[in-house]
Parts: sequence; C-alpha cells; structure tokens
Amino acid sequence: MLPPMKRAHYYWLLQVLGWSAIALFTALFINQFSPLSTIYFPLAAWCGATGLLLSEAWHRLCRRRQARGQALAWPAALVATVVLGTVQAASNLAMDQLISGGGWNSAPPGWIMMLLLFWSGIMLAWNVAYMAALSLRRNQRLEAEALLLEAETLRLEVLAKDAELRALQSQVNPHFFFNSLNSVRALMYEDRDNAANMIDQLATLMRYTLMSTFTDCVPLAQELGAVRAYLAIEQIRFEERLRARFEIEAGMEGVTIPPMSLQTLVENAVKYGVEPRSAGSEIRIIARQDGAGAVIEVANQGVLRANPGATRVGLSNARKRLELAKGGQASLDLSEHEGWVRATLRFPLAA
Repeated sequence: MLPPMKRAHYYWLLQVLGWSAIALFTALFINQFSPLSTIYFPLAAWCGATGLLLSEAWHRLCRRRQARGQALAWPAALVATVVLGTVQAASNLAMDQLISGGGWNSAPPGWIMMLLLFWSGIMLAWNVAYMAALSLRRNQRLEAEALLLEAETLRLEVLAKDAELRALQSQVNPHFFFNSLNSVRALMYEDRDNAANMIDQLATLMRYTLMSTFTDCVPLAQELGAVRAYLAIEQIRFEERLRARFEIEAGMEGVTIPPMSLQTLVENAVKYGVEPRSAGSEIRIIARQDGAGAVIEVANQGVLRANPGATRVGLSNARKRLELAKGGQASLDLSEHEGWVRATLRFPLAA
C-alpha cells in the first residue's frame, strides 16, 4: 500500500523501462532484416514513444472512470487492447512508409497483420499488468480495512467486557456491605467494644473494595486479607459457631482472581452453613494448583438444597465475573459430599 506519490514514481519508472525495452526489441528485430542500416532506429524510438503515450492516455481514462466509481472490467480492457493495438500498428506502419519512402500500398498484408497482432499483444500485456496491479492494491486495501475493523471490534469487545465487569462488581459491593452493617447493628446492643472492632474490620473491607473497584483481577493474597477481615467481623457475631481454616498452597498467593469473588463464596458459606445451624460450621478455604490450572475451594458443613428465599444472585454474579476475567474455561461449581458443601473455582493459571 504505497502512497500516491510513491505509486506514481514507480508507475513512470516501469513505463519508461518497459517501452524502452520494447523499442530496443523493435530495433533489434528490424536489424535482422536490414543489417548495418540505421535508418530504422528512429522507427524503433517512435514505436516506444507512441506506445508510452497511448498507454498513458488509456491510463488517464481509466483513472477518470475509477473516480466516477466505474471499475475497469475485462470487456473494456479487451476493447481497449484492440483499439490501442490498431492505432499503434497504424502509427508504426505510417512511420515505416515515411522513412522508407514507400506508398501505403507497398506494405504486404502479412506484414500488416503481424503488426496488428504484435501491438495488440503488447497492449493486452499492458492491460493485464495494470489490472493485476489494481487488483493487488484493492486486495491490500480490503485487508487493511479488515484488520482495522477487527481491531475496532476487539476494542469494543474489551470495552463491553470491562463495562460488564464493572456493572457486576457494583452489584456485589452493596450486597456485601448491607450484610456487614446488619451484623454491626446487631452487635452494638450487646458488646460495644466488639462493635467498634467490627467497624474497624469493616473499614478495612471498604478500603479494599474501593481500591479494587477499577481492576479486573487482584492477587489472591489481597482477597484473602479481605476474607480474613470479614470472618473477623462474623467471628464476633457467631463466636465459637464459626471456625475458619485456611489451606493455601505455597505460590498461590500471587494468583489473580476477580475482586470479591472469593469473598462472595465465604459469605454464602456463613449464611447457609453457619447461620442456620445451632452448632455452626467450620469453613475451609483451600487454594492449590491442579496441573496447569488453579483450584480455589470454599467448603462448609451442611446440605446443598434449594432455598426458596435464596436468589443465588451472588453466585451467578461471581460465575459471570470469573468467566469474563479468566475466559470460557473458567468455572464455578457447587457440590455436596459427605456432609460438606463445596463451592469450587477453577481456571487456567495462564489466564
């Protein structure tokens, strides 16, 4: 895809070289019939000059047609080939007769037919080369436009993905703080010191949430810090009914996850595992590597059953944010086995 000035430069360079080569060929051809004669070299120069002028005239006409939106088609190129070849042959014959001093009837019919075929073939070759150049330029332009369109589509997809992530995250934060404030309110009438401690932990959570609002993913270590602050709040509320256990494999702290995704699972474990059970529940938070993927699990004692009052908005939200941030291979599954309910995050480490 050369700029117009550069294209014009190469066009004229090829024109001059091409028609000069044809003029040289014509001179050598004539010399085969009239050795040691120089009278026909002006004829060869004339053939090259008129060929360049005729092809340039056709080139300008083609450009005018293109400016009007009329593409150069093969029928028009073939008609131009015959017309240009005939004009060039007639010009060649006229100059030949002028130089030799013969009359118009002195040229044999076979020679005239040979001239017509030769110059029509030259003009056909010129048109084929010109149309090939136009086709190549058009294909390059279409490829460039396709690449630009693809880049713009990808940019819009990224913007849409980012907007969806922000929208989903904005749904999580109010839900979480509403639950936390309810816990603070319930404790204020029982233990002010613990209520003050709970407010401190809530401030830590708010700070983390505000800092992570404008990022797609955060290191697991940061998310675990927020989870510990949340569990400290709920520990004040549930006391010995809430027991937390962390099993974080070495090296997993740097793995990134969508902010508040682990927090959402821990909230659900407290809500459906600790709160409804008089004996409470242990909550296990496990992070490990599984081959080329990461597995993060939140488990609580209980039974996985349909709850008429549960909207599962939090889980659905977390699942969508995980897929948007980590790709289609990421998953969030709920399962029950031997009295334990497990919420399991899986995603490729390379994501």
